[in-house]
Amino acid sequence: MRSVFVIDDDERIRSSLKLFLEDDGFNVKTFESGEEVVGFLEKSVPDIFILDLMLPKMTGFECAKLIRKHSDSPIIMVSARSDTHDIVAGLEAGADDYITKPFAPKELSARMRAHLRRAKPTNGKNDELVFETLKIKVSEGTVHLNGEEVYLTKTEFKILTLLAENKNKIVNREELLEKIWGYDWFGDARLVDTHIRRLRTKIEQDTSNPKYIQTVRGLGYKFIA
Repeated sequence: MRSVFVIDDDERIRSSLKLFLEDDGFNVKTFESGEEVVGFLEKSVPDIFILDLMLPKMTGFECAKLIRKHSDSPIIMVSARSDTHDIVAGLEAGADDYITKPFAPKELSARMRAHLRRAKPTNGKNDELVFETLKIKVSEGTVHLNGEEVYLTKTEFKILTLLAENKNKIVNREELLEKIWGYDWFGDARLVDTHIRRLRTKIEQDTSNPKYIQTVRGLGYKFIA
């Protein structure tokens, strides 16, 4: 049974999500604040987080950053606002996906299962991908740059591996959304672009002139090797 932490200050939402997700086969623990869940992470880490951005005191943005210090489990952020700035800020803080209120519980569950299916890296044709100073160990889910390990979230690692396995080929945003996020419905390119931007800050010496992950305007991204 997969475990999920639901962090939301609205008791009605916590209760309804707990009932629905437990009926859907998840082991659910709920929290009403970021402080509460961060303190609990020393004891246990779930398979996935559902995190409301509009929390009192510690915001959802701050909570996501602290979660990332303890876990690379997928974070789906929930917000009543669809403002681009809030969405991008949440993704930059470490979230893997977002969904806006009101939402259908079945849609949330579908997104959760899509992330959990893709949480573990899959073995490509080559277990170890080496590009000068960048080394990707597919089966171990690790990346080293100049001999030093680089911390990536599971989503960032999946994106990097997919692009590297298709080196020198254009991978469009729709393909990334389908293979990384598992969307059978129309996804949001902001997910892709924000994660690419975060990934570049970790593996590129100059993000304004990237060596490995280059943008092909109007088409997608290409890993140069």
